[in-house]
Amino acid sequence: MSEQQLDPVLVGRVIAQFRQSKGLSQEVLSGLAAIGRTHLSAIERGERKPTLETLYRLSTAMGVPMSVVVEAMERELREQRPRH
Repeated sequence: MSEQQLDPVLVGRVIAQFRQSKGLSQEVLSGLAAIGRTHLSAIERGERKPTLETLYRLSTAMGVPMSVVVEAMERELREQRPRH
């Protein structure tokens, strides 16, 4: 079985990029998504990984399908992998 894990820093960076591209502050997005601002801040810093529910709330609040956010994470993962 694989020991792969999703890098929480990458997850947070992608979420922050979407938030910033929408012109939203952490305060506004956390309010729209009904999560704490400190929770969102910890996610964006890579200190916490969002649950699927939280990712869904954030995506919906930004007006972006959750699948688009996940695809962006996958794209960054592919770009990070060493080429053989």
